[in-house]
Amino acid sequence: MGRVTERRRTLRIRDGAVSDRPDTLVVEEPLEIRLNGEPLAITMRTPGDDFALATGFLVSEGVIGAADDIRQILYCAGATAEGVNTYNVVDVKLAPGVPEPETDLRRKVYTTSSCGLCGKASLDAVRTRTRFPVADSPGLRLTPELLAGLPDRLRAAQRVFDRTGGLHAAALFSESGELLDVREDVGRHNAVDKLIGRAVQNGGLPLSRAVLLVSGRASFELVQKAVMAGIPVLAAVSAPSSLAVDLAAESGLTLVGFLRGPNMNVYAGAERIAVAGALPVAVAESAAPDGADA
Repeated sequence: MGRVTERRRTLRIRDGAVSDRPDTLVVEEPLEIRLNGEPLAITMRTPGDDFALATGFLVSEGVIGAADDIRQILYCAGATAEGVNTYNVVDVKLAPGVPEPETDLRRKVYTTSSCGLCGKASLDAVRTRTRFPVADSPGLRLTPELLAGLPDRLRAAQRVFDRTGGLHAAALFSESGELLDVREDVGRHNAVDKLIGRAVQNGGLPLSRAVLLVSGRASFELVQKAVMAGIPVLAAVSAPSSLAVDLAAESGLTLVGFLRGPNMNVYAGAERIAVAGALPVAVAESAAPDGADA
């Protein structure tokens, strides 16, 4: 339980020199999430913070919105035919009076570590289900200089990445740039669920004054998770997808991509970025179609 890394022997070749040595790898194992005893979803994840991951997943799916909505979370004993607890199956018991999700959510979902479930059906669900509309969040203004410093702070906090080079990370920052929490996982969406789940456990939803930063790209699913947790700003070090931008614009979320040093692209919600003389987003896009160079 809680195993994050493992050692494997490798044939190492560097500048023609060959050696046989162990390498540290990040662990990837399946986690089955059950709801009131019934299978709900399976995700490939890095073990650790499993209860927070399950909690954040249920927030993202609109099932819960506060810690009081959950009566109990536990690992399922005897998860294998031999009765061995693998710590890869968790069961979430909803509190009395909390309605179970509609049957379409009970789809025994399998999600990979690289992406989750996306599509127009999910887009519609987010629009109707979110409990914390980010468009209604208190006014938040961030300078480009503050945003520019966040990736380095995230990178400095990635302890497991330093040992493996194989993990994504997600972090929550305050509006003043203070690092509030950081989680690592083989999947970006899992890292975000762990962050949100921990915030739920601490009574921190909605995260209406927080900035979410993710390593890699910004997918539709990550925007969805930010919206469902009431996070008004999502920044990524790489590109967003078209559907991610659509959802951000419709939801009133500020979406920043290609955040690399002082350079960044603001794809939606530019009113939260404190810059003088900013071009409208549509004009900026036509002037700099290549996000990596903008």
